[in-house]
Amino acid sequence: MAFARPTPTRRILIGLTVFSLICGGAVAGYMNEGWSVEDSIYMVVITIFGVGYGEVKPIDSTSLRILTIAVIVFGYGTAVYVVGGFIQMLVDGEFQSLFRDRKMSQGIANLNQHTIVCGFGRMGSIVAEELLEQGHPFVIIDADEARVSEAQDEGMLAMVGNATEEDVLLEAGLERAASLATLLPDDALNAFICLTGRDLAPGIDIVARGESRTAEKKLLRCGANHVVMAAAISAKRASQLITRPSAASLLQDSGSPDGINDELNLFGLQMEELHIDSQSPLAGKSLEEIDVRGNRGFLIVAVRAPGGAVNINPSCETRLSAGDVVIVVGYQDDITDLCQAGTLRRSGESEETVTGVGV
Repeated sequence: MAFARPTPTRRILIGLTVFSLICGGAVAGYMNEGWSVEDSIYMVVITIFGVGYGEVKPIDSTSLRILTIAVIVFGYGTAVYVVGGFIQMLVDGEFQSLFRDRKMSQGIANLNQHTIVCGFGRMGSIVAEELLEQGHPFVIIDADEARVSEAQDEGMLAMVGNATEEDVLLEAGLERAASLATLLPDDALNAFICLTGRDLAPGIDIVARGESRTAEKKLLRCGANHVVMAAAISAKRASQLITRPSAASLLQDSGSPDGINDELNLFGLQMEELHIDSQSPLAGKSLEEIDVRGNRGFLIVAVRAPGGAVNINPSCETRLSAGDVVIVVGYQDDITDLCQAGTLRRSGESEETVTGVGV
């Protein structure tokens, strides 16, 4: 049966443990022969390291000679084993790995209002690349060391771990995170992560990946705020290309990673998420009072309540409340005017950023 080769770190720890036991046993052996503690320790040190200052006391008995021979053989052999572990660590680049892990740990500890991405597979890697390009803080959790190394090589914060475990999520800063995205290709694991995340951080926004049609309701019951059905999205996109090829091609991603905003930019428009704070004069007003369908260059296309419910194409009678997120499509200048007039805050802006407009 083949045994796995120990890692350098494990080899050093084993060697130091055995070396300490040998030294302790040798000191006890000399003390048993009537030596003092100081003389026993000194004898063990000069014997193992071959200093050659001579014996503290004469080695004139058979038991002392056997003990000294054992100290030389086992002590020196263990010391060589430990030194070999350090050399192996240097050769294998483990020092670099330790420094990189330390740097990653410090980077994760400094994160705040970030996103935790569980899984760096096909979907997770795309999401991570988008977040990296947009400058949104995030950390990746994946059980595959190769994937984590790949993410780290691309300049991302990533850690090896099982995202279903509470300690791993807490180490990733779940209590300080703004959102959790569980993007594993396994509905059961995603559901378990949703349950764990919701239990540890009740107010966090959870986005879950679903593989089957029956998974959506289960994931929502497990605590997910949003469920992304990758297969359904792809199928709808394919059907649009078949039934309405001209319109679908017009809004097709033109090779740019910015997604829907790049598509709207072709028409001089953009999409923004605007947060209604408690002091906003728009809180309690209906959409009709905001005059969104007049001669202004913006349109409210959806309103998301604090609980996560989304009202698509809301009616004029829809009233806004503090904590709502208003999804607006319009021209940049008009959206800015709306923010200033209604003390709204764009997604990603802190309250301090818009203090000048009365938040």
